[in-house]
Formats: sequence, structure tokens, C-alpha cells
Amino acid sequence: MIRSSRAQSRDPETPVSTSLDTNGRLGPMLLDRRHFVAAGSAALLLPGCATVPTPTAAPCTPLPPVRVDPARIIRTMAALRPYRASGFVVRREALGDKALIHNYGHGGAGITLSWGSSRLATNLGLPGHSGPVAVIGAGVMGLSTARLVQQAGLPVTIYARELPPNTTSNVAGGQISPFGHFRDSAVTPEWRQQFRSAMDYSWRRFQIMVGDDYGVRWLPTFDESRGRARRSDEMDPYYPNARPVAPAEHPFPLDDVVSFHTMYVETGRYLDRLMRDFRSAGGRIEQRGFESTAEFPGLPESLLFNCTGLGSRALFGDEELTPVRGQLAVLAPQPEVQYAASGEWGYMFPRPDGILLGGTFERGVWDTSPDPAAIARIVGNHRRFFSSFRCTA
Repeated sequence: MIRSSRAQSRDPETPVSTSLDTNGRLGPMLLDRRHFVAAGSAALLLPGCATVPTPTAAPCTPLPPVRVDPARIIRTMAALRPYRASGFVVRREALGDKALIHNYGHGGAGITLSWGSSRLATNLGLPGHSGPVAVIGAGVMGLSTARLVQQAGLPVTIYARELPPNTTSNVAGGQISPFGHFRDSAVTPEWRQQFRSAMDYSWRRFQIMVGDDYGVRWLPTFDESRGRARRSDEMDPYYPNARPVAPAEHPFPLDDVVSFHTMYVETGRYLDRLMRDFRSAGGRIEQRGFESTAEFPGLPESLLFNCTGLGSRALFGDEELTPVRGQLAVLAPQPEVQYAASGEWGYMFPRPDGILLGGTFERGVWDTSPDPAAIARIVGNHRRFFSSFRCTA
């Protein structure tokens, strides 16, 4: 299958910038890894990384372009992905007379893997257990874990410093496609099997939640392939209808484009619905944070699930956890845009609550405030791209 880097499940090992070839077309320019590390996250934001070639007169199938204008921005956001090079953690350990199940570190794949990873965690914790259960954290991983525990017939209390809509999960783009959550050379075959299991269950679970109630829907997605070919692998089932598309089938000013279908989650609506489901099933919420594990023995529950995401770095001493900041500019909704697109310029996900424009992957940045310069570059890159359509609907 031909697939772009956005649609790959792994962490991008070799960053790609763009350059114009002798015909003025967008082409790949592989960056030396040592140069990239030295350049830091600024390399991801260089204005030259999103140069769009001059449109040609080739025939094409029209699509409505996004109307990108700073005046249409309704909000900007920044959030920290909890990234681990060796992949997310699902592990059981003893904590005094309590059992502690970890479920954290999902990078840019938290929404995507939420149901499957939580199922792995509950499969570790629930067999042989009776009585109430505690879930630490109220993001998508905590809520998914809590719902699975409830569906097993056990009472649950969620303990969390922040609740939706004030969690990192609320800022996620919501594409069901794993991205930026591990490094190939750092994971084990056992972890890969864990990932495959989580992906399989999540994929099936989200399908039965499609609809307005949960804010989950299918959309065609177009990705810039940059001429990279990949053999089919175990991820192929999660990119249905994937194929290269000819220039006559799209309006993008690009030579190499692939399309596939996947699901998108309107995260605000989705998390609110999970909260309502949890409460209506008798779930209890106590809004509090924890400074150390020394506070856990005071909890009445004997089974605890740790779903604290990046908070596990301080709480459990996981120094491998690293923040990766993603920034978004959200435009006013544009209902006629019923497709998603991503490539060198960034990515665009349309949702009923707004058009999401993104494209940053900033390692080691702890600041959760949107950077006006970065937001301006995101908007500028998308504006150039969508104004370069070869034809429009």
C-alpha cells in the first residue's frame, strides 16, 4: 500500500521537509537526523516547509476548499502529547496491599487506542477482583477504562485533578489513525502485539459508536504520499479503500496523493457523552489531584487504574515520558467540507464544531499556551495550500 507519513502508526524517524523540483512541484527532501535534532522543534515550523507549487491546468474532480482566513479563527489551542519512544504502558504492579494497573503514554494516538488499551488494562486488573475500583485520571483513557469496569459490573470512582472539557484529550484532533506514539527501534515484539490488540478492539468499538450521539463519523481522507511506497502490513485493515488517486480525481496541487476512509471524533461531544454515560451508570467522581503515590493507600479501593497520561512522569517517576506539543487553529464550521487532508503543509480535519488546522510536533516543550507565531504559520500554510486548488466545487 502507498501511504503518507501522517497515516503511519510509528513515530516519524526521518523528518521530511519540502523542496521544489525543476518542474516546480512539491518533492521530498530528507533531512539528516543529526541536523534535525540540532535544529529542534523550530525545524517543524519553518515557513519554507509548506511551499505550494503553482497550480496547473490539469483536469480534476472538484472539492470545496477550506476558507482559510485569520478572521475565521474561533479559537486556538495547544496540548501536550504524552510520548514514550518505547510505546504506551499497560502493566500491573503491587502497591502495598493494592493492585495498580498502568495505562498511559499513548503519544498522538490516545483517542485512537483508548478503548483497546483500556481493555488490555482491565483484562490485567479485573479477573479475580471484587469490590469498588478507582480510576486515576478523567481523560479519554480514564473514561474508557471506567466504562469498561462498569460494564463488568463493578462500582467505579474517578479521581482527577481536571475533568472534561479541561483535559488534554479535549484538545485532540480526533482522527482514528495512530500517529507519533513510538519509535521503531525502541519497541519489542511483545509490545507490537499489545499495540495490534489495542488497535483491533478500538477500531471495532468506535464503529458501533458512529453517529451524532457520540460525535463519531466516517470521512474520506487525502494524504500527500511524497512518492513513498510501502508494502501491505497489519495496519492495512485500518485504512479501508486506500489507494493512490490520479490527478484527475482531486484538486490538490500535488503529484502523489493517496486516499482512504477513517473515523473522526468530535472530542468535546464525545467526552461529554462518556461522562454522562459514566454518571448514569452510577459512577462517582472526586475532583482531586495526587502529589505522590504515598496518598494512594488512603483510598478505599483496592484496585487502582493509573490513567494520568503525562502526569505519570512526576507521579510514578517515568522519565521516558516526554511532552510533544501540538498546536491547533480552529476555523468556524464549514459544513460543505466533508473530507480531511494532510501533507507537508499540515493537516485539516473538518468537524461540526469547527475546521481544525494543525501541523506541529514539538518535542520537549512543556508550555500549553498557543504560540501566536506558530499559529500564524499554520494558518498561512493552509491558506496557501487551499488557495492553490486546481479547481473548486
